[in-house]
Amino acid sequence: MRIKLTAIALVSAFVASSAFAQAHQSGGTTQIQGNTEIKAEQKNTTAVAVGEGNVAKNTAGAIKKGTQIQGNTKITASQKNTTAVAVGKNNTAANEAGVIGGN
Repeated sequence: MRIKLTAIALVSAFVASSAFAQAHQSGGTTQIQGNTEIKAEQKNTTAVAVGEGNVAKNTAGAIKKGTQIQGNTKITASQKNTTAVAVGKNNTAANEAGVIGGN
């Protein structure tokens, strides 16, 4: 439910801007020129990171930092029963559905 609310908030933020949105994030700038619609849903998701420097994440419907989009964009993403587990040292585990952009 929390992911749905976040996705709806993101959609509202992007749609509310008339023609150009620019967000400064650490490591890059995201620029969107046009309308963006994001619909994302996740069910029963789990992300676990155990150990030094590990990252585990489940992402549905996202535009990542360092991305430039010109034109209209529609992302529809859904995940069910997803699990991402990173164990050991400096490992990354990720389930990403409907994601535009880099790491």
